[in-house]
Amino acid sequence: MNIKLKFLGATRNVTGSRHLLDVDGKRILIDCGLYQERELRYRNWDPFPVAPESIDTILLTHAHLDHCGFLPKLVRDGFKGKILCTSATVDISKIVLLDSAHLQQEDAELKKKRHRKEGRRGKYPEIPLYTVSDVEKVFPLFIPVFYKQPVKIGKSIEVTFYDAGHILGSAMIKIKVTSNGKSRIILFSGDVGRWNKPIIRDPTLFNEADYVVVESTYGNRLHEDSLDIDEILCTNINSADKKGGNVVIPSFAIERSQELLYHLNQLLLEDRIPHLLVFIDSPMAINVTEVFEKHPDYFDREMTKLEKEGKNPFNFPTLKLTRTTEESKGINHIRSSCIIIAGSGMCTGGRIKHHLINNISRPESTVLFVGYQAKGTLGREIVEGKKEVRIHGKMYRIKAKIVQIHGLSAHADKNELLKWLSSLRFPPKHLFVVHGEEESALEFADTVREKMNWKVSVPEYQDEAILD
Repeated sequence: MNIKLKFLGATRNVTGSRHLLDVDGKRILIDCGLYQERELRYRNWDPFPVAPESIDTILLTHAHLDHCGFLPKLVRDGFKGKILCTSATVDISKIVLLDSAHLQQEDAELKKKRHRKEGRRGKYPEIPLYTVSDVEKVFPLFIPVFYKQPVKIGKSIEVTFYDAGHILGSAMIKIKVTSNGKSRIILFSGDVGRWNKPIIRDPTLFNEADYVVVESTYGNRLHEDSLDIDEILCTNINSADKKGGNVVIPSFAIERSQELLYHLNQLLLEDRIPHLLVFIDSPMAINVTEVFEKHPDYFDREMTKLEKEGKNPFNFPTLKLTRTTEESKGINHIRSSCIIIAGSGMCTGGRIKHHLINNISRPESTVLFVGYQAKGTLGREIVEGKKEVRIHGKMYRIKAKIVQIHGLSAHADKNELLKWLSSLRFPPKHLFVVHGEEESALEFADTVREKMNWKVSVPEYQDEAILD
């Protein structure tokens, strides 16, 4: 039995998740994500470290761009194997990848015009990384799988997907390799979700694993009490309304937007906030919400109960869904306060940039961040307190109130990650800590060593481990 694990992404950073498992020459790629940090985007353009056509199968933990967003380029460059994931992940990935292609094509055109006007060339090519046509070539390769139903890959490899509790259809993946009467279990956490969150079910706990690859996005932090989320939303929405400003919320189209609607719906039902217009200004978020309604079998008990009582958080009276560009522009003509939820969640592209242009220099408005802001993103620059930021090639003074809520995160925090690991009856042979900024990953690794006395490492880019 010859098992090698190579780390091709999400090493001491939080995007570009790609882990290559080689079992006796059979290559399995776990996740195929896009790098989103500015200083690491060159890796999206570089040749893939192994020949794409040499990869037999891709296992997708979930449909976030940093886990699935590189698929079109890998397919265009030669990958022809199967992509296994849950049915909800198939549906959401199609939406995410098409949106990514559209944004990249738009950004490439804007960049080309701007550089022509300024008489300079940028760091990256003035072409999209991939196009809509490239994305459509990915779709026939998707193979939907069910939770807890093992799938054989060749004679010696068995793969099973389990609910990760992170986003709709997200999975933890257990890979069992059996050869010559010997077996090894390799467990990939994907992004670990949280317990007692609305809409979806809790993360799965495991009894055994020989090797574990775990994320560490919040590995050195604790989230705010989730009971405070409604209070923070309530305080800031009421404050902006009194000042006559808008509440602009950069939000991920998947899970975060739907969970935000859940909280806003509860506050409206309790009359704790004014019944302002709430815009979901994101065709992708609207499409993803439709996927939620298509897959009620993934819901937890509370969400199922709300649906039965006719209190669906995706359909309250003041909710307005804006699909077209014209409808989006129309929001700027509303004189009274409103709540604008738009993507992207880290302000790296999409309609949120236009809403920031119109609101970030207004003292009466509030920009409310409800998710993690990766290093090198516009969102990170704003929450870190920069006085000015560059949006679409122009500088804007930040005068709006800036608020960040961590309690809405779909990622487990330090204690929740420890809870997940502690379910193992025996220590694994080795724990690999990935998908966290360097400080977070290293601190979490130290915490595990101190509290659990496990063998732990934090891989560097392209590190390789032999799993005996």
